[in-house]
Amino acid sequence: MKKIVFAFSLIIVSIFLAFLYIALIQKQDKDKTTVVSPVPDFLSIVTNKQVSGISLWFPTLEDIISSTFNRPEITARSAFVFDITTKKALYEKNVKQKLPMASITKIMTATVALENPKKDNKYFVSEKELVGENSMGLESGETLSLEELLYGLILPSGNDAAEVLAANFQGGRAEFIKAMNNKAKSLGLKDTNFTNPSGLEGDGYQYTTAYDLVVITRYALTNFPLFAKVSETFSYNLDANSTHKAYYLENETNLLTSYPGVKGVKTGYTPEAGLCLVTYLDYKGHKIIAVILGSENRRQEMKDLLDFSLKSIGIDPPPHI
Repeated sequence: MKKIVFAFSLIIVSIFLAFLYIALIQKQDKDKTTVVSPVPDFLSIVTNKQVSGISLWFPTLEDIISSTFNRPEITARSAFVFDITTKKALYEKNVKQKLPMASITKIMTATVALENPKKDNKYFVSEKELVGENSMGLESGETLSLEELLYGLILPSGNDAAEVLAANFQGGRAEFIKAMNNKAKSLGLKDTNFTNPSGLEGDGYQYTTAYDLVVITRYALTNFPLFAKVSETFSYNLDANSTHKAYYLENETNLLTSYPGVKGVKTGYTPEAGLCLVTYLDYKGHKIIAVILGSENRRQEMKDLLDFSLKSIGIDPPPHI
């Protein structure tokens, strides 16, 4: 009798354990379907291939340096000067206003191209990339390296170089522009949008802010020594070879030869955007990024902003032209 009772009890326990196991499995499956990743989509490599690592950086706006010096009055619609060394804002004007950026676009163009280089480092030029306005003078049928195109992209602000980089991207121009926007998202930027790689046309749909441009510029300078090297170059000779002709490239107005400590970065102009300028200053232990959008006199206003910013942190500005 005892054996029968024991066997019966064993069966009951086994059935109970089986039901309990099934219930646990079902709960786990249900939980799996409802799990939500704490990482936003724009920071997930699954949904954004331009995420190379989560390293978000944002300039602080609350801790702006107070200055006893007269604040420059500028025509620029927006301006932002930020000291990366001390992590303090030195000058602000409408820093979150969305505005067209013209060829300042090319900072992001260079960033995406550098993060996604072709394995064979051969960028073919076709007729459709030879757009007007500023150009490095490319000819259809030529083949150049990424570094060679970067000099043409930044120094003379070559729209043709921008289009060649985009056309040679895996998936073509449309995918390159998508990558530009995805890169902005991966940096945590919500007020920047790209519709082309050159900045030549925008029609209100290609825009950014002075604030976002400080983030983009810092990222490019910090992560790509080649970009920093190119942007601080005033002139560059590209010798002819079997795949392309010779080029002499010269940097546009960015105070490189007139304001000591200035090391690039990029100018921009269209009737829509006005005169735009992003400048990187490395002077007496301070690394400063300054942005002007929609100016009527970007060169003088940038000098005024740099002078004011240096004085605000107790540094006498260098003699300059």
